[in-house]
Amino acid sequence: MAKKNLGEMSFLDHLEELRWLLVRSTLATIIMAIVTYFISDYLFDQIILGPIRPTFFTYVWFCDLSHSLGFADSICITELNFIIQNTEMEGQVNIFVWMCLLAGFILSFPYILWEIWKFISPALYEKERKNAKLFIFVSSLLFFLGVLFGYFVVIPMSINFVATFSVSDVVKNQFTLESYMGMVKTSILGSAIFFELPIAIYFLTKLGLVTPEFLRKYWKYAVILILIIAAIVTPPDVVSQTIVAIPMLIIYEVSILISKIVYKNKLKENV
Repeated sequence: MAKKNLGEMSFLDHLEELRWLLVRSTLATIIMAIVTYFISDYLFDQIILGPIRPTFFTYVWFCDLSHSLGFADSICITELNFIIQNTEMEGQVNIFVWMCLLAGFILSFPYILWEIWKFISPALYEKERKNAKLFIFVSSLLFFLGVLFGYFVVIPMSINFVATFSVSDVVKNQFTLESYMGMVKTSILGSAIFFELPIAIYFLTKLGLVTPEFLRKYWKYAVILILIIAAIVTPPDVVSQTIVAIPMLIIYEVSILISKIVYKNKLKENV
């Protein structure tokens, strides 16, 4: 990282730039949220509430996988015995607004990245500034892959787990709309943020805060943590846990590889 052009702007100038970054990013999110309003019926019925139906793509795929592996219906999900209810006067209105904003943020993410890049680019070398398109493309790709992973893997597995877990046959599952939507937001954003790990490692390595040796040293702890997360959000079978854990392990290994490349380039520059 180089401190180029930073002297041309005062601290207050930087704050002003940051303020406008936040303003433009917020406006982009709101505009895309308004766009999602016009497809809100499809957004809620088919996408957000899709995973509560046994006909959801992931459940059908799991059942096909179960048959192809010779497990019969052992990991088929044919029934989700619970209901979702609203218990607040303004609950559905609040949920509607916040989920549209979440969809707006996801759709506007590449533009927000562009705004962030414009803000940090004065602190980069000229050759690094030329990588703007690559940075935005890769970061956006990883973000959307994380969203898809959260939606098609984490959410269905979490729903199946909580729907089938019971402390007693007397207790019936009746989830609130707020708790369901909270789980959807957490799963999608959590997965999206985790998939940005290679980008974060890239910058942390360039800043000298992380080294490939550090990441490799704590590899076994990362594996244990990933396996624990996979065990929490999936049913108690190896197939489901493996499907969740493998992509997360791949992301961590890719992060180590990126750190190695960046670290070697730094050493060459310092020679």
